[in-house]
Amino acid sequence: MTGVNGEPVEYNIRKFLQGFTTLSSEIAGIMLVNRDGDYISNEMYTRPDTELTEEAWYKAAAANKGIFKIIGHPYGRAVKSHADYKESEVVSAVRAIVDPDTQIVQGVVLVDMKLRAIAETARDVTLGKTGYLTVVDSSGEIVYTPQHPFMQSIQADLFTDSSGITSVEADKREIQLIYRTSSFTGWTTVGVFPMDESAYGVREITFNVVTFVFVVCMLGMTASFYLAYSISRPIGQLASFMSKAQSGDLTIRYWGNRSDEIGMLGRSFNTMLVQISRLLSLTELQARQKREAELRSLQAHIKPHFLYNTLDTIHWMARSKGAEDIAGVVQSLSRLFRLGLSKGSDIIPLSDELEHIVSYLQIQHTRYSSKLSYSISADPRLGELYVLKLLLQPIVENAIYHGIKERRGPGRITITVEERQGDLYMTVTDDGAGMAAERLALLNKRLESAGVDGETAEADQGAVGSSGSGYGILNVQARIRLTYGEPYGLVIESTAGSGTVVTVRHPVVRSSSPADYAD
Repeated sequence: MTGVNGEPVEYNIRKFLQGFTTLSSEIAGIMLVNRDGDYISNEMYTRPDTELTEEAWYKAAAANKGIFKIIGHPYGRAVKSHADYKESEVVSAVRAIVDPDTQIVQGVVLVDMKLRAIAETARDVTLGKTGYLTVVDSSGEIVYTPQHPFMQSIQADLFTDSSGITSVEADKREIQLIYRTSSFTGWTTVGVFPMDESAYGVREITFNVVTFVFVVCMLGMTASFYLAYSISRPIGQLASFMSKAQSGDLTIRYWGNRSDEIGMLGRSFNTMLVQISRLLSLTELQARQKREAELRSLQAHIKPHFLYNTLDTIHWMARSKGAEDIAGVVQSLSRLFRLGLSKGSDIIPLSDELEHIVSYLQIQHTRYSSKLSYSISADPRLGELYVLKLLLQPIVENAIYHGIKERRGPGRITITVEERQGDLYMTVTDDGAGMAAERLALLNKRLESAGVDGETAEADQGAVGSSGSGYGILNVQARIRLTYGEPYGLVIESTAGSGTVVTVRHPVVRSSSPADYAD
């Protein structure tokens, strides 16, 4: 993974850690270890095949649940340093990084501090003429002692309280010990001086001990809080951005050039907001186009009764003149218009849709006579179901003008309606001229785009064969997809010279509401 400037992320992190050792001379090295045992450090490394999560210092930090802990000299651990420091010259401190929500330990920060920082603080403290300060950890091991001390070791059981005064004998001299244990670090600062010098500088010792403990605590707390803040601050910023987006502000954006996981989350957050805005605009566009289509449909229904009355007049005039064939065509045309308008309703019973296509086929049969024959097969019980109106007429029209009409000799159109697997299937089959593979592929491609991304898919005269009635196969596909979505719509199969099969997949709807599906 590379950063914004083309540098590896690991290099940037090492550079960030290097700043601590550069600015803070008391820090010998820093190592970050995650809960999988992977680590990154500026000065430290491990031996091969080492499980860092099984190290004693890692377990101690995890058990302390995010509280800073000093663990003393790094004896026997698997972590080594590139710097030439002996184990006795450094002390280690650890702190676990804990998820604030789940309280699960995500990793551990290991910091090696140079003992020189403690030595420089304690070296200048004098207790009487020959007394000195020494530091002992919780197990009794001496963390720091000056050269030529009175005592080479101090037993931990001497310190029965958090602070106090005791005495021991060393080299035939009575030695006075004034000690105080830090509740933060667990270390005990001990003032060591001969008993005969105890009266000298007691108050100075107390002051220096308190000052030393304060400095050590402040040093550890400052480093710990700074590390935690530098990690948690960008997470808090991103959470704030997400909260604003949740409240409805989709213009908010994450600004930052971080190349780590936080930066990746921020850029993904920006991409998600852009996609949501685009989808909202698309929804508004589709709703507006649907309203416009409904308006155009309403305008087409103006004064339908005048048309019905005129056709009825022509029908009875033809009957009175004995022109029964003309009367039949006019009557079929009247039913065709009456069912097509359907009092402005877009959802009609399947029986009305079949009656509409029968009227249309009767008119076409009168026109083409023996060249056209047809048959309709549907279970009468399916007539009570509801479908979008004018589904079959554009398909049958296309079959006549671009199938039957283009072939030699008479042709036949077969319409079947059946219910399969909880859906309604209406199939229109003709034995006409069919379509070439290239033309079929183009038509299927346009069918896939109909009703998608706000496109209404106007019919193409050359590719689809709409006859100028205002409807077409693409319009049928768009209306079904916009109303019911996928996988509903048209499927076309055709072979040049053998005919075409168009199958309409429609949900089973038992009322005039398009949302009332049958489960």
